[in-house]
Amino acid sequence: MESKHSITHVILTGGVGSRLWPLSRKSQPKQYLELFEGKSLFEMTVERNRNVADTIMVVGNRDNCHLSKKVLEKSNTSYIDIVESTPRNTAAAIAFAAFASDPEAILIVTPSDHIIDKMEEYEAAINDAIEKASKGYIVTFGIIPTKPETGYGYIERKGDDVLSFREKPNQVTARDFISRGNFLWNSGMFCFKAGVLLDELKIYTPEIYEKSKIAWEANQNGNLDLDLSLDIPSISIDYAVMERSKKIKVVSSTFVWSDLGSFESVYDYLITIGHPVDENGNMVIGTTNYTAFIGVKDTIFVYTDTANLILKKEFSQDVKSVYSKLERDKSDLLN
Repeated sequence: MESKHSITHVILTGGVGSRLWPLSRKSQPKQYLELFEGKSLFEMTVERNRNVADTIMVVGNRDNCHLSKKVLEKSNTSYIDIVESTPRNTAAAIAFAAFASDPEAILIVTPSDHIIDKMEEYEAAINDAIEKASKGYIVTFGIIPTKPETGYGYIERKGDDVLSFREKPNQVTARDFISRGNFLWNSGMFCFKAGVLLDELKIYTPEIYEKSKIAWEANQNGNLDLDLSLDIPSISIDYAVMERSKKIKVVSSTFVWSDLGSFESVYDYLITIGHPVDENGNMVIGTTNYTAFIGVKDTIFVYTDTANLILKKEFSQDVKSVYSKLERDKSDLLN
C-alpha cells in the first residue's frame, strides 16, 4: 500500500533483560547478544522494517547507544538517534520519538529484543496498521495466542476494537482467556501518527506530555538532559495512553512472536532453529564444552566467563530475583 505519509520505524532499546542474566548484562543487554544465528535481536529488528520505513529512529540510553551505533554502521544505515540520560519507561521514550517527528509522520514503534517469524503475515499486519494509523487511530498489535502464556499481557477485543488491556495473568486466568477466544497477546508494538499520539498524551497524562516536551526541547543533538528527564513520571505507554484513549484499534495477526523475556522462551526458540538438547530436554547455552546432565530434565545450563546459571526451565521467571539480589549487593556481575 502506498502511503502519502512518511513512515518512521522507532526502535526502543532501553531494556536490560534482567531475566536473561548472566547472558544479558548492563554492558551487553539481550538485544545486542549475537545468539541468534550470528545476529543480534537489535540487528534483526532493524532489518525487519527496512522495506516499509523511510526513516529509522533509535531511542536508547547512554549505556547502550554505542552498541546500536556499531550495528547500524555495520550495515551503513543512517538513523536518528535519541539518547536518554536515564530510563523513564515507554511513555516518555515514545513521546520523545513523536516530538522528534513531523506530526503527520506515521511511527511504527517496536521493542528491539523480540523475535518475529512468518514475515508475510507480519508485513500484512504492518500494512493494515499503517492504513488505520493514517485515518487517525492509534494501533496496537495483538498476536493470536498459541497457548495460555502467563509471561505476556493480553488484549481483550471485539473485532478490531479494544475492550480492555489485561496484566500478565496467572495460569487459571490465562486458560480462561484462551477459552474465551477473543483475547490476544499484547506485543508491545504500536503504529500511529506522531501528532495523534501527542494529542492523546496531552489529554490523558498531561504531566508526561509537558515534562517530556521540556526535556525534548532542551536536547543537544538528540541527547537529553538528566535533571529534566528525572522530572518525567516513569510510566508505560499502556497506562499513559492505551488504556484510556478512545482512538485505539487492534490489528490481530498470527505471525510468530516472542519477547524472549525468559530462558524458557529462549529455549523454545532455540529448539525451533535446531539448537541441541539431550534426551531429557536439557540444554546448554553459551559454551560448546561437553556438558553432561545426570538425573535432571528440562534443565538449562547457561555459561559465561564470569558467572553460570543452572535452572529448571519452568522456573525461568525467577531469574529476576537473582538479578535483584546482585543489584542490592552492588555486584560487578551485572555489568
